[in-house]
Amino acid sequence: MAEKEEKTPGQQLREALLTQKKNGWDVVDEATEKAVFDYCEGYKTFLDRGKTERTCVDYTVELAEAAGFVPFERGMELHPGSKVYRVNRGRAVNLAVVGSAPLDQGVSITASHIDSPRLDLKPTPLYEDSELAFFKTHYYGGIRKYQWVTIPLELRGVVAMKDGSVVNVAVGSHPGDPLFTIDDLLPHLGAEQAKKPLGTAIPAESLNILVGSRPLKDDDGSDRVKLAVMKMLYDHYGIREADFISAEIEAVPAFNAVDIGFDRSLIGAYGHDDRVCGYAGLKALLDLDGAPVRTAVCVLADKEEIGSEGVSGMQSAFFETFVGDLCASQKVPLRACLEKSFCLSTDVTAAYDPNFAEVYEKNNSARVNYGIGLCKYTGSRGKSGASDAGAELVAYVRRLLDDKGVLWQMAELGKADQGGGGTVACYMANRNIDTLDAGVPVLSMHAPFETVSKLDCYMTYAACKAVYQG
Repeated sequence: MAEKEEKTPGQQLREALLTQKKNGWDVVDEATEKAVFDYCEGYKTFLDRGKTERTCVDYTVELAEAAGFVPFERGMELHPGSKVYRVNRGRAVNLAVVGSAPLDQGVSITASHIDSPRLDLKPTPLYEDSELAFFKTHYYGGIRKYQWVTIPLELRGVVAMKDGSVVNVAVGSHPGDPLFTIDDLLPHLGAEQAKKPLGTAIPAESLNILVGSRPLKDDDGSDRVKLAVMKMLYDHYGIREADFISAEIEAVPAFNAVDIGFDRSLIGAYGHDDRVCGYAGLKALLDLDGAPVRTAVCVLADKEEIGSEGVSGMQSAFFETFVGDLCASQKVPLRACLEKSFCLSTDVTAAYDPNFAEVYEKNNSARVNYGIGLCKYTGSRGKSGASDAGAELVAYVRRLLDDKGVLWQMAELGKADQGGGGTVACYMANRNIDTLDAGVPVLSMHAPFETVSKLDCYMTYAACKAVYQG
């Protein structure tokens, strides 16, 4: 056997002083590789079952109750190891495992969002033009509108009736269901369209979903195709045109999560932003063995893509009410709990894409397969809208993840003046909670079909578990 060469002083100095990150697949062992692929099978199911925030909450509750969680009622008795959850109007959910330490020592939080960019039906959506029936839409969140034409779409949501009943709508998610699409201009007639910038080539008001073309027979009035579509909706769901006013129906891509690449190392799907981090926080909480030291809280919020506004968004009082009721069970002031708490704001970050290298600052961009990306700040331009975590907090997270063997990297969302983005971090920080952004690097973020690394997904799960365990 050849003798091992001694390292030169320069090599020793390089290893001691310089950061030397490696591709995660070169670091993990076979047992971890298996855990990565096993974990991602569950994640793909989570994506397929939860294409909207409502269905995501429904499946979360299903998984939580199977793991022993119960609805949290105000005033109920809690003890170390108690597993509770509370749903906010069907669109957001908080879960907790009560720790052995009193709540005046704070709680350990992962906070993600489960809404994703999409198309919402307008309050008066159905119309007919030239004997074709369409649904009018209003886009939700930051989309690139040209990506949403000529792809298969399905409809998910609810219609709330005046009598108080709620009708669930799901068309396109079951075998044999029809699908829907948005038309685009043929290239033969698209010369003028091709001259327009990407952002204006597809106007928002042209994102109209084709829903039918067959007119109602035995009727000589106008809008016979519209009437035929409305009759089908009435026959199947019992709804009338006026009921769309009190409906929440979303058009989402009609394809499920799939493996990407010959090596199956990536996942392509709709909704990675931010269900990839939501599932990581949820799964880590469900997998806790016994009572953690500090109470562990998983936050799955709504409305992040439009500023975390509204009663189900992170700016609402739902989070304080949930933690406040936990604190009340121990007669601990809420403020005493929050000021000792830590939150990992888990939201996706941009993965460096060599096809568009001009918008990234390579030294500070997250790389695919290098683990969870830690973002000291998000925001735009001069850190506008960022919570900007303190140096001591970043050092704490570095130590925590290294001690648990979690692969991580630092990340920024592109060049300083190129763009930017935000998360729920600032709203947690505004509550006097130490907060750091972290998440899975994503290729094609906000597209109807995004791509992530399986290894990065698993390391985000491992990071969430490390936060809960302290």
